[in-house]
Amino acid sequence: MNLRCKRVAAAALLWLGAVSAMAADYPDRPITMVVPFPPGGVADTIARPLAQAVGAKLGRPIVIENKGGAGGAIGIGQAGRAKPDGYTLLMSLSAISILPAADRLLERKPAYELEQFVPIARVTADPTVLVVRADAPYKTLQEFVAAAKSQAGKLSFGSSGIYGTMHVPMAMLQDAAGIKMMHVPFTGAGPAVQALMGGQVDALATGPSSVMPLIQAGRVRPLAHWGDGALDSLPQVPSFKSQGYDIRFVQWSGVFALAGTPPAVLERLRQAIRDVANDPEFRSRIAATGSPVQYLDAPAFDEYWKADSASLERAVNRIGKVD
Repeated sequence: MNLRCKRVAAAALLWLGAVSAMAADYPDRPITMVVPFPPGGVADTIARPLAQAVGAKLGRPIVIENKGGAGGAIGIGQAGRAKPDGYTLLMSLSAISILPAADRLLERKPAYELEQFVPIARVTADPTVLVVRADAPYKTLQEFVAAAKSQAGKLSFGSSGIYGTMHVPMAMLQDAAGIKMMHVPFTGAGPAVQALMGGQVDALATGPSSVMPLIQAGRVRPLAHWGDGALDSLPQVPSFKSQGYDIRFVQWSGVFALAGTPPAVLERLRQAIRDVANDPEFRSRIAATGSPVQYLDAPAFDEYWKADSASLERAVNRIGKVD
């Protein structure tokens, strides 16, 4: 028995030595950052400049892999099955917190569990914005709600998938305003925005960065946002709360690694992202998208994520089973 214990201890020491050596050499090859949405959405818009800047800090390229579908569940689930060695990262939106709760509500096995991931850093956090085409007949939120009430089930909105970050806020609005709209899910914000511009849907809720160029070009009209106060990027757009609707939704973006990743690797990633997030040039570049950097380091992000996940799970359960 004593010999067996010694062998186990020796094996453990060898394993710890191998892990330490791996962490010391990290990274020695390119890193993959899974973005669980198609190009053109908030996650992709933030991930690309972040990957470029962090890769330069680490001395190895970070390659973006877009894997859209099911409101983000397909890509997040794929990332969750990767080896916890720091060579697969996940750039996710707050959808990561919603989807397991939605799966359980619908009595199906979640594509992943939150415990599979370790938060490294929150990069941005913006209330979603309700937008319509500039040629739409409704110029205010009141006119939009009135149109939805007079055409029950006919006005449509696009989303990144059922219970995704573009669906939940619209479900909140329908419940608060007593309206019924047609939900048209796509694989991500990019295709949903394209559908809005092509006339396939009438409205959508999305992070500012997905539509800021269209707003600035006068092709899209923002009607309201799901935040508490004025948005720096859209100061003229009122909140739902200021117009009598007690609803709030923040679409944040954050970087995750796999649970079980060596602490030294996590610290290397954390330091690199922290340096980039505090770099004035990077902050200026992200601010230009309409979603300014609102960085949270790993410990603060972990606390934020836990509280936000609990809040979103309650929201999903309040919404209930929807189409």
